[in-house]
Amino acid sequence: MNPPSGNPTRRPRRGSGAVTLHDVAKLAGVAPITASRALSKPSQVSPDVLRKVTEAVSRTGYVRNVLAGGLASARSRLVAAVVPTISGPVFQQTVQALTDALATEGYQLMLGQSGYVDSREDALLEAIVGRRPDGIVLTGIMHSAEGRKRLMAAGIPVVETWDLTPTPLDMLVGFSHAEVGRAVAEFLRAKGCKSLAAVAGDDERATRRLAAFQETAHAAGLGEVQIVRVPAPTTLKSGRVALAELLARSPAVDAVFCSSDLLALGVMTEAQSRGIAVPGRLAVVGFGDLEFSADLHPALTTVRIDGIAIGRQAAQFIVDRAEGREVTQRVVDVGFSIVERESA
Repeated sequence: MNPPSGNPTRRPRRGSGAVTLHDVAKLAGVAPITASRALSKPSQVSPDVLRKVTEAVSRTGYVRNVLAGGLASARSRLVAAVVPTISGPVFQQTVQALTDALATEGYQLMLGQSGYVDSREDALLEAIVGRRPDGIVLTGIMHSAEGRKRLMAAGIPVVETWDLTPTPLDMLVGFSHAEVGRAVAEFLRAKGCKSLAAVAGDDERATRRLAAFQETAHAAGLGEVQIVRVPAPTTLKSGRVALAELLARSPAVDAVFCSSDLLALGVMTEAQSRGIAVPGRLAVVGFGDLEFSADLHPALTTVRIDGIAIGRQAAQFIVDRAEGREVTQRVVDVGFSIVERESA
């Protein structure tokens, strides 16, 4: 038997889509009870049987159901969500909206933190899939080959969020990071800025925003964009340090696009400490429209993402599929907006 394949947006999921222990046993050429014993008590089978079963698991992406056998077919009314960090505020609205919308329908949310560098997503997914939740909500679309295989094999509804692609694993609600980068570059050019710079976290989504920002600035004849990369999750301190580095490298910089509002706050704080007027001498644009952004002095121009809409739509996707309702539109683009305030 070959691993499940085909268009991931149309593949049936629960019931008909899951790779079972019987599938693993058939591929390994052993009885299901032998395959079960190899997975639960490997010391009780021969090395040859263990090898065959292990290879079959690897080929299919099968994850053993850790629930009791009598409960395996029942709905768990549990939904798992994976975010890069719970310390950063940018995902908080989405998590809260997801929690509230699921609770209204009688479902509970389990939250996992994958990190940015050396992501723990694969280990989290193995633990999550083994508990057979009614749905999984992921941040972003960049997953390892092993992670994608596990998710496809599990037959569990999956919603990817905070990103955009025409070919999601299953369902998706988000926006285009490249379009954000292009829009901010065009916004700053229209404001008369001539020397653009960017301070960005080293995560993959910020990298795509940054690339589109650079390309658009270059196409508009604005020359080279000065770049400072900082570790994700980003902080106020890393914004201050980044502006100091930018000014040492290119004193003529007159606009900075930051990959988070926290970074932008750090840039504005450093500018104030140096007597640099914002926006008179330096325009600053953030990303996220966090709660404090409108209350800064000057108030922060930023990119607003409707995190509440993302959370509610992700919950609706999961509930519809768990309740057996067909989902016809599997990709929802919530878009974004540039909120113009005094900093730019």
